[in-house]
Amino acid sequence: MRTPRRRTTLIAATTVALLATGTLTAVAAHAAPGCAVSYTVGGQWQGGFTGNITISNLGDPLSGWSLRWSYSAGQTVSDAWNATVSQSGSTVTATNVGYNGSVPTGGSVSFGFNGTWNNSSNPVPTSFTVNGVTCTGSTAPTGAPTTPPSATPPPTTPPPTTPPATTPPPSVPQTGLVGWATQNGGTTGGGSAGATTVSTASALTSALNATGAAVIRVSGTINCSGMLRVRSNKTVLGNAGATIVGCGFTVNGDRNVIIRNLTFRNWSDDAINVESSATNIWIDHNTFSNGYDGTVDIKRGSDFITVSWNRVYSHDKTMLLGHSDDNGSQDIGHLRVTYHHNWYDGSKQRNPRVRFGNPVHVYNNYYYNNAGYGVASTMSAGVLVEGNYFENVKDTYHLGEADSGPGSLVARNNHFVNSPAGQTGGSVAGIPYQYTLDSASSVKSIVTAGAGAGRISV
Repeated sequence: MRTPRRRTTLIAATTVALLATGTLTAVAAHAAPGCAVSYTVGGQWQGGFTGNITISNLGDPLSGWSLRWSYSAGQTVSDAWNATVSQSGSTVTATNVGYNGSVPTGGSVSFGFNGTWNNSSNPVPTSFTVNGVTCTGSTAPTGAPTTPPSATPPPTTPPPTTPPATTPPPSVPQTGLVGWATQNGGTTGGGSAGATTVSTASALTSALNATGAAVIRVSGTINCSGMLRVRSNKTVLGNAGATIVGCGFTVNGDRNVIIRNLTFRNWSDDAINVESSATNIWIDHNTFSNGYDGTVDIKRGSDFITVSWNRVYSHDKTMLLGHSDDNGSQDIGHLRVTYHHNWYDGSKQRNPRVRFGNPVHVYNNYYYNNAGYGVASTMSAGVLVEGNYFENVKDTYHLGEADSGPGSLVARNNHFVNSPAGQTGGSVAGIPYQYTLDSASSVKSIVTAGAGAGRISV
């Protein structure tokens, strides 16, 4: 079963680099094998933790790998990404998936997982084997004897992190609901209502448009057209692999809606449209690609919305907040949205483009190869751009866009790789909710390991 990743305390990635003793058996015969394994505890919370593992190949090229380790305190692995993982007793086996089995000499491969622990002790493994032979951290002739590893793992010391002075300690798990959707009474969707599973366009349309609270589970690939209306008090969850092709969802004047763990592609209008004073919406852990217009467009006085842990790729216009320069009478005092831990993976522009909303909070997102721009603050909006990771982005953030006049933008604690700091100016209203700010330099690894559909259990 897949388990959502959570943090109840401000935890930067705690890394334990393990150069275990032994040798690596390469696929080629008579090779000089060798490897190193880095085991990373990215964070842990009540009952669960996140791990990341990197295998560095120091020997001859591999055409497939199987990594094995054992836990000593009853930990279990509940799900994984970029590897297939199984567990028997305390022993965990992770094998490559189709696209990452080949590891050249000097190359590395990484994967991640969620796990459970006993809330008392979570010691790191002290020995790893690849293809049946223990790693050494160096090369050695095939068949060289192995040296038992030390019984005591290296100490783990979390690096210091400093949240902004205005950010109080968190009371909400980091990957649970955080941000504007926690305000105005909170966002619960269908709550504890019984779940209905749908696998056809007609069944999905009826379930979304029905009155009353409901939990709707989407199974398989549904081909549809147009925009399907989502009524109030709905939770829409994707089962493993659930995909919406050709259509989108619209929340039009309704409230208290959750949409999670779905893949949207090739939509003909917007993937998700929120409008007409819709409130308390949470859009989380979805994947968007190759659509016509916006992935998540929010407009016409809508408010109290969180957009988190989504991935957008192979797409142009991403997230529009406020549709028109002439709509201030409806939008001013509304359009308050939190965008956090999203992966803007080559999405060209509008990541997001903001009109009127203040404060709009854009934090801990990963921007990569965005050809147009990252964030634009326009038409008297107030945007806080905080703790994001920008890589290969020529225009990270700016004031004004096209014919829209400038808004205000405050930037702090961001991380830049081959990207310039952007344009700032003015002031932004205070953030009223509690949140945890990950170190900006860690955001790339955190977001790429956790954003998008298929990364959580729902």
